[in-house]
This record gives sequence, C-alpha cells and structure tokens, in this order.
Amino acid sequence: MGGRFTGWPEGAFDVLLRLEGEPSQSVREQCRREREQLVRRPMIALLNDLADRDTAYEDFSVWHYRTNSWWWQHQGAVIRLARHVEFGLRFDLDGLRIQGAWWYPVPEEIRRFREAVAAEGSGRELPAIVEELRKRDYDVTGDLMNRVPRGYPADHPRAELLRHRSLIAVRPLGCDGWLHTPEAVDVVVDAVGDLSDMMSWLVRHVSV
Repeated sequence: MGGRFTGWPEGAFDVLLRLEGEPSQSVREQCRREREQLVRRPMIALLNDLADRDTAYEDFSVWHYRTNSWWWQHQGAVIRLARHVEFGLRFDLDGLRIQGAWWYPVPEEIRRFREAVAAEGSGRELPAIVEELRKRDYDVTGDLMNRVPRGYPADHPRAELLRHRSLIAVRPLGCDGWLHTPEAVDVVVDAVGDLSDMMSWLVRHVSV
C-alpha cells in the first residue's frame, strides 16, 4: 500500500516557528493538533512508504512529544535494523536530516566492533566505507576514547576507528521544494542507499 506521503505542507514550518525558543505550555497545547497533522503525520506516512519499498525498514518509530521543548521543535523517527543499529530521520526548521548510527552499545558489541575493525578482512572494508561517506558530505562521528583501547597497538593502521565506542554518519538533506512533494521519499531512499554499506557492516559484525 503506497502513496501515503504527499510531502510536508508549508504550514508545518509555520507551526514549528510558533514553537521556537521556550514556548509556554499553553502555546504547545494550542499547536498540538496542527503539529500532529502537519509535522508528525507526514513523517509516519513517509516511513510507511519507505517500508512498502523494502520490508527491511518496517520496524520504525516516530517520536511523540516530551516535556523538553526540543522535542516539539524537532520531529524525529528511527528505523531499526538490529539492536542499537538504526537509521534516524529528523524534520525541523532546517529541513530533513538523516543519520545511520550504531550507538548506546552494550560491552559485547564494543568488543565485537573492535575485533572486526582489527581483523584484516572486515577491518579493511570499514575505512573505505567511511571515506566514501565523507566524500558524499556525511559527517562521520561517534563516541571516541582518548587513546587506542588496551590490547591493540597505538600505531595500528585503523587506530582511529578502534577508538570508537559508537559510529554515526549524519547529513542534512536540505529544505528544498521536494520536501513538500512525494519526491522526498526518493531523496530518503537515495540517502539510505548511501548509508547501506556502513549499516550492513555493522549488522554483520557488531550486532549481538
């Protein structure tokens, strides 16, 4: 069942503008219904269309509102591929943003990540994947230790990656006219494709 998503309406930005700064509780409540209809529901529709294209993306969540005003000003969603490995989407006044992330890991995942990075086969794949993402204007970051973890040489050829305790690739997709049309689904599909090698590597080598 496709064709749910028709784009974020222009009014979505009007609602988010009213929620800028530190909006009072009364302002939030005044905006709640419009925000639900114009901001949150389009995100649900987009992810349903994405899941229709590939069942691998069926496990998704679209965030509700929380006490902190930040959650009213940014509409987030995640698509889970495996434990702690997920795509993230965020819609706000800057437009749409995508990320691929392995984060909030358990110790066993960190151990598996380091072993995979250190291994000759899997370890050689990841730097090439990261470099390609950077060429495509993704910011590749994560939680890094100050030094290479114990048990690995400080001059290891993949020392920088060994320091990671999470791995996140982020890119803003923009705020152009496509955001208000069904074309946004294709833009997200292309970005998911950019990230697919990194996410597949993480699912294969890190997830427990």
